[in-house]
Amino acid sequence: MRQNDCIFCKIIADEIPSQTIYEDENFKVILDVSPATKGHALILPKDHFANLYELPEEKAADAMRLAKKMMAVMTDKLACDGFNLVQNNGEVAGQTVFHFHMHLIPRYKNDGEILKYIAGNPSQEELGEIKRVITE
Repeated sequence: MRQNDCIFCKIIADEIPSQTIYEDENFKVILDVSPATKGHALILPKDHFANLYELPEEKAADAMRLAKKMMAVMTDKLACDGFNLVQNNGEVAGQTVFHFHMHLIPRYKNDGEILKYIAGNPSQEELGEIKRVITE
């Protein structure tokens, strides 16, 4: 399943060159062309799914297993000090290419990269109301 106007589908089909660091029958892992840090890579399923909502559960589990495997290899080979695993869903969440993908971002001491959110300070009542909405 492929979408003709999707840049990641074109990369998977080798219509656009990429630096592939892993490939199997279901996934391709490429180096990001606009990396946050040295070694920043993307896990791309070969089938087109716009986001995690569309990705079948088994493929989501396979993507997470692959992320763990790649993180171990990359940590060893790149000697990084930590890792961010990032996956965005929807434009408001920072998704810019609407083909499910996971970012593997090696982290290095003093790399200057900041992936952070501003923590809120809700009351227990506000948290309770959110819990009620989610669990009802």
